This record gives sequence, structure tokens and C-alpha cells, in this order.
Amino acid sequence: MTTMPSASSVPALTPRQYCDADFPRLRALWLTCFPDYTGYNSPEVIVANKLAIDDLLYVIDDGETLIASCMIGYDGHRGWLYSVAVAPDRQGEGLGRQMVEFAVTRLRELGCVKVNLQIRGGNEPIANFYKELGFELEERISMGMRLDV
Repeated sequence: MTTMPSASSVPALTPRQYCDADFPRLRALWLTCFPDYTGYNSPEVIVANKLAIDDLLYVIDDGETLIASCMIGYDGHRGWLYSVAVAPDRQGEGLGRQMVEFAVTRLRELGCVKVNLQIRGGNEPIANFYKELGFELEERISMGMRLDV
């Protein structure tokens, strides 16, 4: 009979700052969680552009696999959460909650007073996840303009 390790024997998995050696595993995580991350939205472009501005990119690593990520944006006015991802086989363990709470704490430390995020239409399970964390639906019209065309 196999026994499960007790909670006290399982090492704590805590967010840490992304480093360049993480890229292959971060890329794999994002392409699993966000299959439309291609072209201008590819992990290579996103990470390079993010690190050119700041280092607010965090991951959770279980020693072998990169299992969660969150990219934080802060412009001095509002904070944003981007690319919050948890490996599908690790979802339901509280890692997404841990990552979002870490990001919100980090933004608060930077002086941020409001955090925003966007969810694609039709993704109600993710909207419900964020509602459980205290986020509220705001009546807004989200607009964008592609500059690379």
C-alpha cells in the first residue's frame, strides 16, 4: 500500500522570480495553457519584451517542472495580471490562487491600488476563479489596435 506524504513533508512551492534558464519550461507551460501564443504573442516575444521593461515575471517550480506562472504589469497607476498559468495536471492544488495572491501582494508593495485583468469571452470557469479571489466584473469595453500589421 502506498502512503501519501504528509502535508508537513511536502516542500512548500513558492513563487520566485523568473530567470533565463526557466525559458524552455515556461515556454512549454504557456504553449500548453495558451495554445494561441504564437507570432507577436509567442513566449519568445512576450518574455523578451517583458524583460526589456522590468522583471515582474514569476514562476513556481517543483524542482523538475515549471508548474505555474504570472506576469505582472504596473504603470504607476494600475496593475495588471498576465499569463497566469498552472500546468493542467496540477490544477486544483491551489497554485493559481497562490500565484494570484503573490502577484497582488507584489503590486501592493509597489504602491498599486487597483489590479486589472482580462479574460477571453466564454471562459466562465476562469472568471469564477477570479471572482472567488475577490475580483469583480466591471462593465468595460475592451478595445485594442494591432500595430504590427
